[in-house]
Amino acid sequence: MSQLRAQPGGGHTGDVILEVAHVTKHFTSSDGQPLPVLDDVSLTLREGEIVALLGKSGCGKSTLLRCIAGLIAPTTGTVTYRGAPINGANPGVAMVFQSFALLPWLTVQANTEVGLEAKGVPAAQRQARALKMIDLIGLDGFEQAYPKELSGGMRQRVGFARALVVEPDALLMDEPFSALDVLTAVNLRSELLNLWGGKDFPTKAILIVTHNIEEAVQMADRIFVLSSNPGRFKAEIDCTLARPRDRRSAEFEALVDRIYGIMTEQRGSSGGPQAPVVEPGLASPSDLPLPHASVGGLAGLLEILNNRGGRDDLPELGRLLTFEVDDLLPIVDAAEMLGFAKVADADIELTAEGKAWVEADILTSKEIFAATAREQAPLVRAIVRALETTKDGTLNERFFFDLLQRAFSEDEARAQLNTAVNWGRYAELFDYHADDDELVLTAPANESAA
Repeated sequence: MSQLRAQPGGGHTGDVILEVAHVTKHFTSSDGQPLPVLDDVSLTLREGEIVALLGKSGCGKSTLLRCIAGLIAPTTGTVTYRGAPINGANPGVAMVFQSFALLPWLTVQANTEVGLEAKGVPAAQRQARALKMIDLIGLDGFEQAYPKELSGGMRQRVGFARALVVEPDALLMDEPFSALDVLTAVNLRSELLNLWGGKDFPTKAILIVTHNIEEAVQMADRIFVLSSNPGRFKAEIDCTLARPRDRRSAEFEALVDRIYGIMTEQRGSSGGPQAPVVEPGLASPSDLPLPHASVGGLAGLLEILNNRGGRDDLPELGRLLTFEVDDLLPIVDAAEMLGFAKVADADIELTAEGKAWVEADILTSKEIFAATAREQAPLVRAIVRALETTKDGTLNERFFFDLLQRAFSEDEARAQLNTAVNWGRYAELFDYHADDDELVLTAPANESAA
């Protein structure tokens, strides 16, 4: 299948395969209220290009991919394939999932044939096409093996074979390398790019969801960066580096730095239609959700930063720690929320408060964290104030969980509460008793001593 590829220097001139126009998506909270996940998202995918959707966890990028695949319907807006609106499964795409999603009772060959069988392709033709694709994807000799006999990388190769054998117009990939170890991911990503560069690759375009900045820069011709709560595009970046791309080149590192800077911008600073900035002392738990970072993770990052002179380049720090962006940025967000660090232009700098906290003895560090979390972290503050209003300083966790579900999905509400408990316990502001699901206000040290 000979096809046009996007060329360095921009200029995406291939025919439009997919178009997303002003898509919003709301889910419904436990009390029937809408939970916005995507807000006014628009993009096109053209023949010959790889496009990456890049963002933190919870920004809606996987939801957008499922809207494009026709697995879920947008609340408003349209998705079209070759100009025709999608009202069900998208006939022009195939999808590769993070979790492999293989049928364990079928062999490699049978798994590869599943999509062809669904399309009514005759058995002999199915077999021939499947064997050709298995060979192309590097699984020759494993046709009769079952998924349980394969490594993670080999299972994902089956996922690619199953998607590509139907020769889709567009290949959709949802974090396809994130479940693999680093070396396997690098190898499989490189092999996919080598196949893409050939003239007979059986798809015309690729749309990949990722939280890995270097992966996006390595693969994509265009990168859309999403913000969160709800998901909106805050930047579209043309990646004009010549292929194959050298991850050690100054140009590659500069683009990675630029994207880190965009992803760590505070809400409202990018000029887009972001929510208004709310002062931490006035913010509600839904205005400023807690980043999903433990106190131990926060302390570890700030200690490393302190030992490296108090200032560092985020991409370089991520490479040093072998962290991906979803690992590092929540901790960075927590440091910023608490005033322990500042981020600008992809650099992170320890503040005086952060330095005092990380260098303090354990009792002093708890006191600093308690005062800061109560002032700067809205959910922690809300829990403490609510507990202080009760006669015995206790409330069932369900009270807070139900309130959080008015603004967050069930999973996110649970994650918010878990993070708040982690912070509250460390700061000795409140405790959680799992036996009766009670949050309990911690008595001041002088009061408990009495």
